[in-house]
Amino acid sequence: MTVKTLVLTGFGINCDQETHQAFACAGSDVTRVHLSDLLETPALLDGAHIFVVPGGFSYGDHVSSGKILANRLRHQLEVPLRQFVEKGKLILGICNGFQVLAKMGILPFFDGTVSQEVTLTTNESGRFENRWVHLAVPENTPCIWLKGITKFELPVRQGEGKLIVRNDAVRDRLHKEGLVALRYVRPDGAPAAGVFPFNPSGAEDDIAALCDPSGRIFGLMPHPEAFLDGMNHPEWTRLGLAEEGEGLALFRNAVEFARTSLC
Repeated sequence: MTVKTLVLTGFGINCDQETHQAFACAGSDVTRVHLSDLLETPALLDGAHIFVVPGGFSYGDHVSSGKILANRLRHQLEVPLRQFVEKGKLILGICNGFQVLAKMGILPFFDGTVSQEVTLTTNESGRFENRWVHLAVPENTPCIWLKGITKFELPVRQGEGKLIVRNDAVRDRLHKEGLVALRYVRPDGAPAAGVFPFNPSGAEDDIAALCDPSGRIFGLMPHPEAFLDGMNHPEWTRLGLAEEGEGLALFRNAVEFARTSLC
């Protein structure tokens, strides 16, 4: 049985085609669906194994990045999305999509509760950051999207990528349960320790990504769909990179999980 992926588009989302390509390269049957169509027909989720909110500038980042789309999804699709998750299916949010998942409260999804525990706000630098970063995967994360990955390099393209947690209790729980799925590090793998440009946004605890306790809901600020081919890297000739970009492994993991667990 073929793994079906539903990629959201419309109202300022602009990374849907690259995300479509990523899942197609990973072996999934991919459909891009406009937000208006999904809100009108939530049953479109029933035929999918993976639901994705890609990067971009949904609603022009008015109010704050991802907030308007987050509100629309929470107030109009919370029940269908809960049912989607309860069936063991996967959700991914990339950059603006991560902002959406966090602000609608489906990440970190403590105890299956939709509640906002973290936010993503203006970069410490006060400007849009478009650069490549080094990332490390904490050993205790249950994130199925990162299976077999310990570190990799991806680009960030963000104006509001600074992750802030609601309080110390939330921070402690994120680390204890392994819900910090990616952290910014230096090129040699040492912690970024909040230092720019290794941590490009000033994110607390160098957090670049979160997952839920099941490891199936995943949100990250870097763009894995922007590194599907070695030639996507600015130094690909100098580094002699392989044909396949490091970002593709993330999508392969998700498609393989869905194929073996849901099909």
